[in-house]
Amino acid sequence: MNLSEITDPVLGHLEKFNTYFKAMLQTKVSLLNLILKYVTSKKGKQLRPVLVFLSAQASGGVTQRSYIAAALVELLHTATLIHDDVVDEASERRGLASINAKWNNKIAVLVGDYLLSKGLITAIDAGEFDFLSVTSKAVKRMSEGELLSIDKSRSISVDEETYFKIISDKTASLLSTCCEIGAMSSSNNELYREAMREYGESIGIAFQIRDDIFDYTSRSSLIGKPVGNDIKEKKITLPLIYALNNSNEKEKSSIVKLIKRGKLKKAEIASIIEFVNVKKGIEYSEESAKMYIEKAKSSLGVFPESPAKESLLRFTEFVLTRDN
Repeated sequence: MNLSEITDPVLGHLEKFNTYFKAMLQTKVSLLNLILKYVTSKKGKQLRPVLVFLSAQASGGVTQRSYIAAALVELLHTATLIHDDVVDEASERRGLASINAKWNNKIAVLVGDYLLSKGLITAIDAGEFDFLSVTSKAVKRMSEGELLSIDKSRSISVDEETYFKIISDKTASLLSTCCEIGAMSSSNNELYREAMREYGESIGIAFQIRDDIFDYTSRSSLIGKPVGNDIKEKKITLPLIYALNNSNEKEKSSIVKLIKRGKLKKAEIASIIEFVNVKKGIEYSEESAKMYIEKAKSSLGVFPESPAKESLLRFTEFVLTRDN
């Protein structure tokens, strides 16, 4: 499914938002201006602003508050990406050198901090304290999820419950926030707010499961990272968790020892991928993603029919069928 079809009902708002967002990032510090221009030079899919505007439109209509909401989540998202690149020692982001690689870690951390503070100030200046409350909880969850993930990767011991806790906090929390504050920006209807929060949480979980499946199935040219990268980084995701849970002790011990050892050869990574496929880890994960997609669709039942609601329903299909 083409993402442009999904964004069509809010395309005009998205174009206005891009101009609004760039103007917001003008500062009196030349180095900061240079880096911020670099950061915004290659836009991604802009899923988060799109979700804010679609949620707002479906809940009553896009308002000026919706632009503030979209800016807040985009600032937060961009800051976390920059900080993540420092933590992961990543050298690239969206095909460009990461800030930490092009400049250095100190500058990258400071730019991330600037964007976080810019988001706080934007919300405070506009008196949007409810937005601030929701986004602050998301930042807390994202940090907790990342730390839990790091902790578990050291011991190679992740069960399904822990896995879902991690991806819910790391990924779903921000998408849930986008949809919730989108609804808040256009309506005081608590039912709409709750429904959008649940919708965002469900698609966020499905989105991450799909991402984790890619590590076992996709070509690196499509997903922008080598296949088996999660295995190399000792990230235990749903396909592998299911495979391990459905293995005998000898098989399980052998795979866990291999991953713990690290520095895996291509043949060893291929053998782990084959193990996951044989144990139907991919099939199970795909079914889990579908279950969350159905939950997301169900959440939209409270909203009247509209082009925005139709796009949100289409977005669930996009999450399930996307290949990058």
